[in-house]
Amino acid sequence: MPRTIAFLLFDGAEELDLAGPWEIFTMVEELQPGAVRCYTASETGGPVTCAKGLRVLPDCAFADAPPAGVVIIPGGIGTRRERRNPAFLAALERLRAGAEVTASVCTGALILDAAGLLDGRRAITHRIGIPILRQNPRITVVEGARYLDEGDIVTAAGVAAGIDMALHLVRRFWGAEMADRVREAAEYYPEPYGPPAQPPSSDSAARRSSA
Repeated sequence: MPRTIAFLLFDGAEELDLAGPWEIFTMVEELQPGAVRCYTASETGGPVTCAKGLRVLPDCAFADAPPAGVVIIPGGIGTRRERRNPAFLAALERLRAGAEVTASVCTGALILDAAGLLDGRRAITHRIGIPILRQNPRITVVEGARYLDEGDIVTAAGVAAGIDMALHLVRRFWGAEMADRVREAAEYYPEPYGPPAQPPSSDSAARRSSA
């Protein structure tokens, strides 16, 4: 049986938060046919417009979303709205009840927080979301992590960190050899990463304020 991976989408989702993990998981399917099934869902099943203008046509509405072993919540400016959207939170609660892992990328962690899923756990998000997570004293925010695996909850830092998180989950579910094959197929060989030597300029900070 394939492992089903659900991506819950919304207007204002960050493109790479979706596309990065999608590429990694579907690469597993290419290398091992029958291993993975990915699908996208939105509240109504209608198109969503992502943070940078990419339009995505989801596979189904939340109400029709089939059970999934992994549920992924992207980040983006739309998380500020969706963390207060009863329909999104209800869909998340229904799907996560049968999932092995519920994961967020970037500020998708704010939605997990709103759902009460980060209480008593370590978590990470994009740097601009960290002050928001810190408002919940029940969360241990770990700055500098690319991703944090808390068993059934996994959170990733900003945007591109979703790729690292997805590779980690590939390693967890299918083993180190498959993760290495996916990395090679995707030609994903990032340089050693770390915080910038200098704080970002006000201009670059403004561009990232929509994360």
